[in-house]
Amino acid sequence: MAGMPPPTVEVSAAVVHALIRDQRPDLAGRPVVRVANGWDNATFRLGVDLAVRLPRRDEAVPLILHEQRYLPGIASRSPVPVPLPIHAGRPAPDFPWPWSIVRWVPGTAAVDAGPAGRAHAVEGLAEFLMALHVPADAGVPVNPVRGVPLPGRGAAVLERLRDRERYPQAAELKAVWARACAAPAWDGPAMMLHGDLHPANILLAANGSLAGVIDFGDVGAGDPAVDLAAGWLMFDAGTRQRFIDAFGPAVDRDTWARARGWALVLSTAMLSNSDDNPRMSSVGEFGIRQVLAG
Repeated sequence: MAGMPPPTVEVSAAVVHALIRDQRPDLAGRPVVRVANGWDNATFRLGVDLAVRLPRRDEAVPLILHEQRYLPGIASRSPVPVPLPIHAGRPAPDFPWPWSIVRWVPGTAAVDAGPAGRAHAVEGLAEFLMALHVPADAGVPVNPVRGVPLPGRGAAVLERLRDRERYPQAAELKAVWARACAAPAWDGPAMMLHGDLHPANILLAANGSLAGVIDFGDVGAGDPAVDLAAGWLMFDAGTRQRFIDAFGPAVDRDTWARARGWALVLSTAMLSNSDDNPRMSSVGEFGIRQVLAG
């Protein structure tokens, strides 16, 4: 079974209560409820309007610090809510790393809606990405596996595609990959990126419109095509064309070609490593179907 990385530290509600009692006693009376246990972070709801995010493994510690540093700027220009940090937590005897209290972003994860239920989010997601994708300031980190030149991810993609039981369409997917890698590389300024934009991190309102975007641990600088891959992870072919059209001339054909390649990178990563997480596996399966659809 290929599952999520194991935690270095198990985070419990009791640990969260202790951290809050010691560092934010004004919030100590609020209920704490675990709501997510991702690859990198555990998230607990803190009362009605706040959440607590804590790394669950060593590799995730810089990601929390990146969120604390860069989310305020992103929040200032985002057309929808994002989990703005309001407290940068310090290491403590019961928890060895930095952690955050953030604004709770209400909404339903798009992963829990079918393709038709996501269609109303097209314009909102395009508007969010156009606001997010501005030239990055000096010093914004470059994630070595997100937003970098696409051919650099080839070894990982081709290794996953060797699993013929999981990928019976491997030959077709390799052809898609070759075409994406043949597209000219991004030659513009390094842009601000979400870095992990998929249906579990995209929230919908009751009417299906975009309600918010969460989980900015992979925020960084690079090729915006990695975020545009959400067109294949979120939407079926007809709705995806609306998504592409929403950007107009701001995004060229080469960038969309690379975005399809990034959709293959992200879909195979999820499908190959989520045997213990059916929701994420479903994102990977859907993405593979859409990548093959064009």
